[in-house]
Parts: sequence; C-alpha cells; structure tokens
Amino acid sequence: MSETPTRLSVFKTYKLYVGGKFPRSESGRVYEVVDSKDKWLANAPLSSRKDARDAVVAARKAFGGWSGATAYNRGQILYRIAEMLEGRRHQFVHEVAEAEGLSKSKAGAVVDAAIDRWVWYAGWTDKIAQVVGGANPVAGPFFNLSTPEPTGVVTVLAPQDSSFLGLISVIAPVIATGNTAVVIASEKAPLPALSLGEVLATSDLPGGVVNILSGRTAEIAAPLAAHQDVNAIDLTGAGAELARELEIAAADNLKRVLRAKAVDFTADPGTDRLTAFLETKTVWHPTGSLGASGSAY
Repeated sequence: MSETPTRLSVFKTYKLYVGGKFPRSESGRVYEVVDSKDKWLANAPLSSRKDARDAVVAARKAFGGWSGATAYNRGQILYRIAEMLEGRRHQFVHEVAEAEGLSKSKAGAVVDAAIDRWVWYAGWTDKIAQVVGGANPVAGPFFNLSTPEPTGVVTVLAPQDSSFLGLISVIAPVIATGNTAVVIASEKAPLPALSLGEVLATSDLPGGVVNILSGRTAEIAAPLAAHQDVNAIDLTGAGAELARELEIAAADNLKRVLRAKAVDFTADPGTDRLTAFLETKTVWHPTGSLGASGSAY
C-alpha cells in the first residue's frame, strides 16, 4: 500500500496595496514578522521612499472621484466592505491572535469590535454634514451656508499595538468623509493591515482611495510628512520623538496634523476623527432685497 505523499504548505505572500494593485516593495526588501513568542509568521514588504511617493500619486488620482461621490454612495461602499470583513472574520481572528498574543476568543472580540466600528463610520457618511455644517445668521439679504469638505490626501500612521481595531479606527473616518489615505501599517504587526488591502481590492472601493504600506514607520513617514502633495497627517502610530520630527516637516506646506496621543480604541470614538480632516467652505448667496413680506420672490 503506497504512502500518502507529504504535502508542502503554501505560505502566503504578503504584498503592499497601492492604487488598487499589489506590488512588492520597489526595493525588493522584506523583513521578518514574528508573533508575541518570536515565532516567524511571514515576510512583509519593507517599503521604500519610492513606494511612499507612488502611494501619494495613487491617492491624489483617486481623490477627485471619491470626494465627488455622494455621501450616500460612500456609505454604501463602506458597508459593503464591512460585509466582506464579516465573511473573512476567521482569517482576521487568526492574524490578530498571532499579532497581539491574544486567545482566539479575545481576538474574536477585537475583530467583531473592528467590524462594528467600520459599520458605525459607514453610517456617518451622510450625516456628518448636518452636524458640522449649517446656515449662519448674517446681517443683510444673504444666505450664508457652511459645509464640510474633505482635506485631501491624508497620511495615516496606524497604531503600533492595536493591529486591527486601531487600524480600522484610524482609516474609516478618513475615507468616510471623502479623503484618500496613505496608511503606514503597524511596524511589528502589519499582517492584518495587508490582509485588509485584499478585502478593499475586491470591494467597490475605487483603487487608490486607501493605500497600505508596511515597513519601518520612521523611514516611510519622513518623506510623507515632507511631501508637498500630502494635505494632512495622523500621527497616532508615532512615538514622541518621531512625532515631533514629523510635525516640523509637516509645517512646510501647512498640513493638518492630528497629534499622537494615547487612545483607548475600545471606547466610544465620537466624531473627533471624522472632523479632524475636514475643511469648512462658507458660501454667501444674495437673496435680493427683502420686501415687507420678508421675501423678494
């Protein structure tokens, strides 16, 4: 009786997600990702400055279409992504458990919270304008309306210790409000972020709206903070010293900066991150001379 041949495992190859595609790092470099017990998990791409610049180009190209889409349409696309995350829940539970040293049950709770957080932000797409915009009282025959508009291309330094819930919590509000994002994944636990790219690629999200890079956070963040076509930067995943350096670089073209601070991602997120990367456009429109009845029409 012949023996069953030993089958070799097919290891997953993790790649960057830039412009809706999956390139390897331009430099060809990789680095080892290990779990909480220093066991090898995978080789992740080590992004270069060129990869960062390519991601900005992709994000800028996607910005017009994404910011110009209706808020309702953006919400539908984000909800579809949540459906797909739910369908790949088992995979993310496995990756989060290994990345953060959690039991399967605790990792499952984290993944469930992350999916719920994504749905929560999806529901805000067509409501945030009502909260932060409105009609302003002015003296004179004018309509004076303030409406929120997306800032543009946002660099996001994902949290280092919350590989999935924290990741979702910093990406979702950026794109829900019409911005496009260049995301630097957690340096020590990038695999859930790179897998998220696979979900985004097969959803209705246009390529380039979210671009995900892995590697040395400081090495990738420096050129992005100084990049003249990046409009804002979220420093959540930066340490104090790196954050200070990036703030100085970001000041060169007056980027909006969300400073690094300790965040409890399990708490109610509120609307702070939704409004962090919004600009306010105020429009004056003449109503004509008001007659005795209060209207010229």
